[in-house]
Amino acid sequence: MCTVSFVKSFDKIIITSNRDEKVIRPNAIAPQNYIIKGKNVIFPKDPRAGGTWYVVDETGTVLVLLNGASEKHQLELPYRKSRGLIVLDLISSVSPKDFWKEMDLVNIEPFTLVLFQNEKLFQLRWNGESKETVELNCSEKHIWSSSTLYPADIRKERSDAFYSFLDNNPIISENEIYQFHRYSDSENQEKGLVINRNNELKTLSITQSVIEKNKVAILHYDLVAQKDTCTSFIII
Repeated sequence: MCTVSFVKSFDKIIITSNRDEKVIRPNAIAPQNYIIKGKNVIFPKDPRAGGTWYVVDETGTVLVLLNGASEKHQLELPYRKSRGLIVLDLISSVSPKDFWKEMDLVNIEPFTLVLFQNEKLFQLRWNGESKETVELNCSEKHIWSSSTLYPADIRKERSDAFYSFLDNNPIISENEIYQFHRYSDSENQEKGLVINRNNELKTLSITQSVIEKNKVAILHYDLVAQKDTCTSFIII
């Protein structure tokens, strides 16, 4: 939930997310199918709160969470509900983009969402006081880093590294994007793509969805258990 990239490569949409978390949190449950409000959704599950940072529904809509809005915020505990449950509230609605407009987020910790719905890409932000909705160009490549873990200058460095990687690899596949998320700046465990900060905060997993025509493949790489999970389905 702390680094997310969006790439359209020929007919493929590739959305990849690194999850950085405190190691004291229980390990996530690998992506599975769940029925929420009559809708079939697939997501890796946080066993503590029951929410998620990455979810795909039966229509191919993808929703990915990053902690924090545009800048780092001050904690104002206790919060009413976890952000991972907000993700599930959105994805289980008829239209996440439309439900976002009416959703009550009072006393919810700030966050950013990357939403791909109906062939359109959106950045949704809640800064603790107001919502922001920005439609982005799907033909362009995008990367986000969590403002709670990375100050603005480091976020820019990561962005520059991403676009440099793309410039040097004009033909991009999902595997190459995974390699970037897994190994880019691998010696920098403080600010690289895969972090380990004093064995207290680590990148625990990488989750990726690949949408091609009417098929979605979801790949989940558990970096703690060193186990890969892959599932796919046909978009209805």
